[in-house]
Amino acid sequence: MPRWLLATLVFTLAALWWVAHLHSAPLAATNGGTGAADACRVLQVPGPILEAVQTEQSAPPFRLGNATVTPLAAFSVGARILSRENYYVGRETEYSPTDLALGWGPMAAPGIADALHVSQGGRWYRYSWSGDAPLPLSQVQLNSSNMHMVPANSNAASALDSLRTGQLVRLDGWLVEIDGDDGWRWRSSLSRGDTGNGACEIVLVCQVRTR
Repeated sequence: MPRWLLATLVFTLAALWWVAHLHSAPLAATNGGTGAADACRVLQVPGPILEAVQTEQSAPPFRLGNATVTPLAAFSVGARILSRENYYVGRETEYSPTDLALGWGPMAAPGIADALHVSQGGRWYRYSWSGDAPLPLSQVQLNSSNMHMVPANSNAASALDSLRTGQLVRLDGWLVEIDGDDGWRWRSSLSRGDTGNGACEIVLVCQVRTR
């Protein structure tokens, strides 16, 4: 192989690696995240749960990078990880490098994810099945969701990074809206029953527990 071609190949691979890892460290985990820490400090966490619980608590907005993060509601979920997907490019990755497709209640039963062939991509999650559906579609929609994870601190970032498909997990934090100084906006759903565009939850994750 000519040296110039080898050098070009090495440069191209290095550039691709740099782009892929450019947004891999979320802002809340790298810049101190004092506002996120304050939001986590005032969070009132419910007792043991095996579902998604949203409560009307409040915390003040705070700055994160070139955006304002506004907590909309307190949120806790005890669920099974049906699928996970990491993202490395796009505005959203500055705050959320990972999406989790979570199932709770009947959707947390072992084998459901395999029976539904759950997959993720483009900040969406999808499911399909062969033969008879393992659950009624209404139960699938009400008891599962694709959620965008925004780690509130380095501990949450590390814990989220270690999660794997099939695990049972408990997440506590806030559903949030992120408003960029340039007019860009990313707002969480506040309903578990919606579908389609805008139906995903954006979760500022304060605490991660597995079992």
